[in-house]
Amino acid sequence: MSGTDTPVRLEAVEADGQPEVTPGLQSLYRGFEEELLIPLWTEIGDLMPAHPRSRAVPHLWRWDRLRELAGRAGELVPVGRGGERRAIALANPALGGRPFATPTLWAAIQYLMPGEDAPEHRHTQHAFRFVVEGEGVWTVVDGDPVPMRRGDFLPQAGWNWHAHHNATAEPMAWIDGLDIPFQYVTEAQFFEFGRDRISDAERTTPDRSRSERLWGHPGLRPVSAGTTAPGSPLLAYRWEHTDRALADQLALEAEGFGATVEPGHAAVRFTDPATGADVLPTIRAEMHRIARGAQTAPVRETGSSVHQVFDGSGTVTVGEKTWTVTRGDLFVVPSWQPFSARSEAGATDSDSGSLDLFRFSDAPVFEALHLHRTHTEGAAR
Repeated sequence: MSGTDTPVRLEAVEADGQPEVTPGLQSLYRGFEEELLIPLWTEIGDLMPAHPRSRAVPHLWRWDRLRELAGRAGELVPVGRGGERRAIALANPALGGRPFATPTLWAAIQYLMPGEDAPEHRHTQHAFRFVVEGEGVWTVVDGDPVPMRRGDFLPQAGWNWHAHHNATAEPMAWIDGLDIPFQYVTEAQFFEFGRDRISDAERTTPDRSRSERLWGHPGLRPVSAGTTAPGSPLLAYRWEHTDRALADQLALEAEGFGATVEPGHAAVRFTDPATGADVLPTIRAEMHRIARGAQTAPVRETGSSVHQVFDGSGTVTVGEKTWTVTRGDLFVVPSWQPFSARSEAGATDSDSGSLDLFRFSDAPVFEALHLHRTHTEGAAR
């Protein structure tokens, strides 16, 4: 390859730790360029930094604005083959205009108009839906209609057929979370179209899905179930159970028992009832409740996360950014950026009187690769 064609460009510089700049060194660097070679001594600061330097930046999206734009899209943009979903992705401002919230996570608001169907498809990307308001849509996973209501968390592991239908006279919005950027960068993704329309039998509106009737009983595994596929076989985690678990943790704390992760901070993790592992192979999902007036300690973690305010209000700090947040707002915490939150919620803006935060992250990937690290400010290293 000639020197004009190579994308490699090396510059000899006078600096500590660098070799003396001589004609011989310049000639050596031209040889490296022609053979597409890059010496470590010119790159080590970028390749091996002292701590993670995320390409993403902290950013906040306001729910009222997202909801408004999604509603306008509902009037103008049809759902069907080509677009597949009326999903509007969060684009981190530091990721070059790609539809990625973080380098590994996709987050989007999806909007379905009254009577609409979102056609069936499947993909290797692992996904979930989380409902911050409304009800009336059923997601149909491998023929099983699953109702979606406020506060419900609905995971769906990769390569399962799925469609959606709105059985009501009102539009509905929710957030989607997927590992699209992770599978994109690892070049591992597959996608396949399904039927254009689901059957009448799948357009039914049961109060509980078949998956809930089989798997949705605390601490009980059906003996009939053998080895399960990766990802949770339970397709809906209902808000009433999440709410009760968080309320009980704070009540136990008030009674003097150690039930919370820190004072005034209750948290639960959604897990696979068949294995006890994370609900999806590449995504961790949690709900956090911060009592009014409580302040969480700043925490850094490798990997990134996206948070949505489910209820209440408060102040969140990510790195050097601080925002006041209310119901529905979404924000990103990049890798190794400190995150903390203070609850300012009360009876007027929160059913629980607390700040409730839904959080999803790429932690299972980092743990599987033994790259997960966390540090809480004030804790011993």
